Amino acid sequence: MVEGMRYLFIDFEFTMPERNWKGFYPEIIEVGYILVENGKIIEQFSSFVKPIKYPHLSKRCSTFLKISQQQVDEGITFQQMLEQLRKIQSKNALHIVTWGNMDMKVLRNNCLHTKLPFPFDGKEIDLSMEYKRFFGNQNQTGLWKAVQEYGKEGTGKHHKALDDALTTYQIFKLVEKDKRYLKKPKPATIGDVIDFSKVLKQHV
Repeated sequence: MVEGMRYLFIDFEFTMPERNWKGFYPEIIEVGYILVENGKIIEQFSSFVKPIKYPHLSKRCSTFLKISQQQVDEGITFQQMLEQLRKIQSKNALHIVTWGNMDMKVLRNNCLHTKLPFPFDGKEIDLSMEYKRFFGNQNQTGLWKAVQEYGKEGTGKHHKALDDALTTYQIFKLVEKDKRYLKKPKPATIGDVIDFSKVLKQHV
C-alpha cells in the first residue's frame, strides 16, 4: 500500500435475467465500498440502487442475492450513486480495487446506457488477477475461497456488497504482507559486518 495514496475497495451486485427478457444487460442494484488512507478506513458506504431497464427483480436474482423488491425500490437512483462516487474521486489520487473485472465493466456499461459520465479516473486494480499472479494459480479464485485459503473467513455475508468490499480489503492486506516477506533483503555492507569503532580502538 503506497503511503499517502487513497484506496477505494468497492463491490456491486447486479440484476439477473429471466429467460424471456429481451435486450437484457446487468444493472447495479447494490453498492458497497470502503475508502482507505494510510492503512485506515476513513469512509464506508452501502446502499441499494434502483435498476432502470428492468426495475422489477427476477425471482432468480432475489433468491440468489437475497435482495427483496422493496429494498431495491427504496434504494438510491443510479445517478445518485454516481454522484456519491464522484465525491471520492474529486479529492485526491485514487486506486480503485475490485475482486474481478466485472464490477468496473458493468459500471461502465451502465454509464453508457444512461449517457452519464464514468465517475473514476484513478488506477483500477483487479485484486483477483494480482492474487492469481502472486500464487501462480492457473485459474482465478473466488473471493471467499481466496480468503479461506489464507485460513481466514470473509466479513459478514458473501454477495452482500459492503461485506464483499471489506473482504477484498482483508485479502489485499494479507497479500501485501506476503509481498513484504518475499522482498529480498538489502545486501550487507562492510560497515554492517565490522564494527569499525572496535577496530580503531585496537590500533590506538
